[in-house]
Amino acid sequence: MPTNRETSTSYSTGTTTNRVNTSTGYAYRPSTSNQLVSTSNRFHTTGDYATTTSCPRTGRRSTGRPGTTRPSTARPRTGISTLGADNQELVCAVSESRGISPTVGLAFVNLDTGEAVLSQISDSQTYVRTVHKLTVYSPSITLIVSTAANPKSKMFSIIEDSLADIDSNITLLDRRYWAETTGIEYIQQLAFADDVESIKTAVNGKYYSVCCFAAVLKFAELGMYKVFPPRSLRIKYEPSEGSMMIDLSTIRSLELVQNLHTAKSRDCLFGLLNETRTPMGSRLLRSNILQPLTNPDTLNTRYDALEELSTKEEMFFAVRQALKSFLDVDKILTQLILVPLQPSFKDTEQAVNNVIMLKQFVSLIQPVFEALTGARSSMLRGIRTICAWENIEVTQSLINDTINEDTTHATRPLDLRNQRTYAVKSGVNGLLDVARQTYQEAMTDALQHMSDLTEEHDLPLQTKFDNTRQFYLHLRSSELEQRNLPPVFINVYRKKGWIECQTLDLVKRNQKIADAHTEVLLMSDRAVQDLIVDVKEHMHSLFKICEGIAMLDMLTSFAQVVTSQDYVRPTMSETLAIRAGRHPIREKIQSTKYVPNDVYSTQQTRVQIITGCNMSGKSSYIRSVALMTVMAQIGCFVPAQYAAFPIMHQLFARVSMDDNIEANMSTFAAEMREMSFILDNVDRHTMAIIDELGRGTSTRDGLAIALSIAEALVESRALVWFATHFRDLARIMSERNGVVSLHLAVDSSEEDKMEMLYRVSSGTVQEEHYGLKLAKVVPLPPSVVRDAEHVANTLEEQVKNKSKCSVTIVQARRRKLLLNLKEHLMQAKSGGMDDANLRQWLLDLRKELVNRMCALDEEARRIQLDVVEDEEKGAQVEDRREDTARSKGRHGQDGP
Repeated sequence: MPTNRETSTSYSTGTTTNRVNTSTGYAYRPSTSNQLVSTSNRFHTTGDYATTTSCPRTGRRSTGRPGTTRPSTARPRTGISTLGADNQELVCAVSESRGISPTVGLAFVNLDTGEAVLSQISDSQTYVRTVHKLTVYSPSITLIVSTAANPKSKMFSIIEDSLADIDSNITLLDRRYWAETTGIEYIQQLAFADDVESIKTAVNGKYYSVCCFAAVLKFAELGMYKVFPPRSLRIKYEPSEGSMMIDLSTIRSLELVQNLHTAKSRDCLFGLLNETRTPMGSRLLRSNILQPLTNPDTLNTRYDALEELSTKEEMFFAVRQALKSFLDVDKILTQLILVPLQPSFKDTEQAVNNVIMLKQFVSLIQPVFEALTGARSSMLRGIRTICAWENIEVTQSLINDTINEDTTHATRPLDLRNQRTYAVKSGVNGLLDVARQTYQEAMTDALQHMSDLTEEHDLPLQTKFDNTRQFYLHLRSSELEQRNLPPVFINVYRKKGWIECQTLDLVKRNQKIADAHTEVLLMSDRAVQDLIVDVKEHMHSLFKICEGIAMLDMLTSFAQVVTSQDYVRPTMSETLAIRAGRHPIREKIQSTKYVPNDVYSTQQTRVQIITGCNMSGKSSYIRSVALMTVMAQIGCFVPAQYAAFPIMHQLFARVSMDDNIEANMSTFAAEMREMSFILDNVDRHTMAIIDELGRGTSTRDGLAIALSIAEALVESRALVWFATHFRDLARIMSERNGVVSLHLAVDSSEEDKMEMLYRVSSGTVQEEHYGLKLAKVVPLPPSVVRDAEHVANTLEEQVKNKSKCSVTIVQARRRKLLLNLKEHLMQAKSGGMDDANLRQWLLDLRKELVNRMCALDEEARRIQLDVVEDEEKGAQVEDRREDTARSKGRHGQDGP
């Protein structure tokens, strides 16, 4: 544990002591016999302080005792990782309370970006929110208290099942390291001075998250030999209720961060929106897509900033240009503050590189400040304030006192080595200047030697450099002109018509240059380390600037997309209303013009059952609603002419029709597991997208299950889009309050042709036997199609003879019409129409209501007439039966 006192702090770990000398900032590595040990197949105790296991990042895991299994309550595995996350070293700790409604604490520490996130969740028995957090952050190591593994707790088993999809390892840690007091001490010592009190206030009463924070830092210290110096760690508390929950299967199904078919393709929502210029902006965008915001005030602030960037062309291009040269500042700052436990020459070399990159970062902040001149939105003005000169003036001065002003970050190996060599100013160390002179002379000798070889052998030799071989010679094979390469050349490699080689003298000169370079870095190290110590005091403002740059980069990325496409600013409301909405990904990739559609959903139209022909666009339509909702809740504009969205707290999608081979499940079993998961967690603030449910089993059973699930979704009051080929499902459910039937139109006026219109219309699909018509187009053999038509017509005739409308259905339709009227009147009351438009709207509404009520009365009268006619026919049949019976009776009495 780091401390502010200049003393050595010891931690007893059974048989060894891990010592951290805080006066120098370095920690001494304990003997390897006492390291945290991991095994791939079992749990065991190592030493006196930790119990660990590491599940392989690929392959199958042990599920417990042989021959024993348990049904998983987690969301079904997808078979492949859909996260597309950077390969970052991120450690997470998870702890839970025990009870009916468990409280789960989580702590994430990213060792690459120097950021810690604490969270505490009131979860359900399926631990869906916990798994969602793990999915978003995708930790490389997940720590769980050792007592949860034997016997396995429910949370442990669910996390174990889920981690295969997010490519993580489970490691068990002894209970002693999960201590709240230790976690508070870490916060007190490691957090930036300005953040300590606010963080302590945020985590007050969050026992489990603080314990997890203690465990994850202790593991990084004892198991990974990495420690943070005081006042160097970005710590924040992230409440679970501040973001939309999207589970892993939905992330995959909707292609939010990765294309289903080609992992490296940009044909996904992340690829569409990722026009960022910096790695920080790209990471922030990915995080936002996986957990969209649920705070309307924050969203409106982002909309204001995005609108300003997309309308002020000069500001937009100035910001984009200013962001162009930024490196991965998060990693640079983290490498500067992380303390190596066993310093090596490589660490010294990297420290100089980091200082050079820090110098470039600081020099790029002023252009961002100037580019935002004249900004009016609060978010852009806030970022500009963060980038003000006074926030970097001290850091800039410290760098200028030590580093040469003309030192810049280079990408080519030779240039970068030269920059490292001359980074520290002359006069800081006399021996440093001597070492530089030696380096310069060795470089001159090597270059002269290579020039002499060119003249001596009359060959057009080119000078090349890489970090492994250093200087070597490059020559086209065709330049030798039927003669052999002179024997003075060694280490010869032939690559695609090129020859690469060295000489023995060149190898010796390379070694001399390397020795001189090493000497220069060792002489520079003291000045560089002193600079790093001074800069650490101002890391808080540098990290704040980095966060501002990431947000600005994400907003300009949105602006790039919305200005090149016809996107509109959404509004927040209680009603979901979209005019001419489009599927953002499909619109980008398809060559033809995308056909837009309107979407309208309220509590009286909350479950929308979509029918239509094959390939008519049902799946694209319902997916577009979900994708636009995600875009709106990350602060981006959406592809539509007008859009209004309610705040959604959960998003579920069941759109896959694949068998799950890994879990040994059929299509039907997989979709039933997914639907069970959705029904367990759906509520009023949920959006659910369901495509082709119940098609994996018999028609009768599939329809029955689809009906029962649809009923449950209606009762949940969630917003649901339900695409299906079951026409009976739409017909039966259309009488329920809150349900509306829609279909995708198709033109099949010609005999052997079907034209998909991709336009949403009211009612159930009217096209009869569209599957048979599509079979003709494919085409199937004519005899097969004729037989199929005969069977279909016979079955349809039987169904029509059995189906009759009832008075009860008409009454249900009246009730539904009145409820819709009530909802429209309430919307008008809270709306902003002027008196003239409101009067005309009410007249039109009254006219429509009267017409529909008259139509329902006429239908009820017709049904009554049918009932009377049926009763009269029944009475006539009964009279004839009685006459026949009496006649038979008389014959019986008159007989012998």
